Amino acid sequence: MKINIISIGKLKEKFLREGAAEYLKRLRPFVKVEIVEIPECKTVDEEAEKILSRVSKNSKLFVLDVFGEELTSENFAKKIADLTLTGESDFTFAIGGAFGLGEELRKAADFKLSLSKMTFTHQMTRIILLEQIYRAFKINRGEPYHW
Repeated sequence: MKINIISIGKLKEKFLREGAAEYLKRLRPFVKVEIVEIPECKTVDEEAEKILSRVSKNSKLFVLDVFGEELTSENFAKKIADLTLTGESDFTFAIGGAFGLGEELRKAADFKLSLSKMTFTHQMTRIILLEQIYRAFKINRGEPYHW
């Protein structure tokens, strides 16, 4: 199984880099995770184009979108487990930049996921997403972490 996270911009603050590194370390026994950072562009459409150019043809594309579906941690874990049971093994999560997502990226998504009705920076979104992916693996394996 492989998880790709394609994100606009770099993690600038040390505490964010350390948080991401911690969850990547925790995920290592379960799944290979690759992070691709794309520099901020002048338009969301240009960012969408660059993100889409990095999505593998066989990958299920999850787009982090404020207008997407909100899932509980358990339902997110179930979504990953269900897709895995159908033979899916490559997942890409796309995080747009400060100005949101290009329409082309939204249309290409297999699933639009909202982490909350609240707005987070795209940098914080990466940390929250990594934690939820880790939580999903722990839930699916029946291991302690989620309550």
